[in-house]
Amino acid sequence: MDSSRPVPDRSDEKPFERGVAWLDGGFVPLSEAKVSIFDHGFTRSDATYDVAHIYRRRVFQLDRHVARFMRSLEGLRFKIPFDHQGLRELLLRAARMTALDDAWIMMICTRGRPPLGSRDIRQCRNNLIVCVMPFIWLASAEQRREGVTGTIGSTMRIPPQAVDPRIKNFHWLDFVRSIFEAQDRGADIAILCGQQGEVTEGAGFNVFMVKGGEVVTPAAGVLEGITRATILDICEAEGIAAQTRQFDAATLRDADEIFLTTTSAGVVPLVRLDGRAIGDGRPGPTTMRLHDLYWQRHETAPWSEPVDA
Repeated sequence: MDSSRPVPDRSDEKPFERGVAWLDGGFVPLSEAKVSIFDHGFTRSDATYDVAHIYRRRVFQLDRHVARFMRSLEGLRFKIPFDHQGLRELLLRAARMTALDDAWIMMICTRGRPPLGSRDIRQCRNNLIVCVMPFIWLASAEQRREGVTGTIGSTMRIPPQAVDPRIKNFHWLDFVRSIFEAQDRGADIAILCGQQGEVTEGAGFNVFMVKGGEVVTPAAGVLEGITRATILDICEAEGIAAQTRQFDAATLRDADEIFLTTTSAGVVPLVRLDGRAIGDGRPGPTTMRLHDLYWQRHETAPWSEPVDA
């Protein structure tokens, strides 16, 4: 990483006091944003969401996030009072209401609450919530620089035939079990496999490996992450060989490099898997090149745009 332009690691002890939320047609301080405990988003995880981010007062890949959110709404038969452009304008308006240089922009839609005693979800009024809050790094500065450790979880990833992972959702009980398992094994993260033993993803991140100079990420059974798509775009632009295809845990363990991608941390090296070093046990050159290129893309169009334009 270019040491002259370090990625900021700004913590905030009271993030909810600096954010803003939009719900029920108006803005409120983030600390006052609430939904009913009877909302199906709470009682049944019947919700979808997406998270874009602001970096140095520029919002990154906003249209991709909005487009994915709109597809998720359609897939779950939710309705909101905005089209793509209208939602985009609302998100930017919310972002402008804060003085945050680095922030999360969350868009959430829940099923809502049906009439008392009814199970007819067609009678629910869907709830759209937009939140802007200080950016929270889900990997520390040291982890982004030195790498994290991982394990292959024993819990099977929820099959896509049951819950489509391309729709960003709160169905995290398989991930929750894997998080406990990783902690029990002394690892930072867990990677889950599918029904046929194929590598899928982990709690909030996509998985990449590098083998023989080629970058590979699972082709199916995963969230089609925006950071994942950005890395594939960068590979194409920079002439780095890359493809999406299925592979198993044994193949992953034999990789030259492994890295994770997520909006909440960018590109994160994984240097040990199930107690074994990946490569020489340090972040690999392809991983760190992609890390640097990813953050460089945050400073220019068309990858990012100024919040205050």
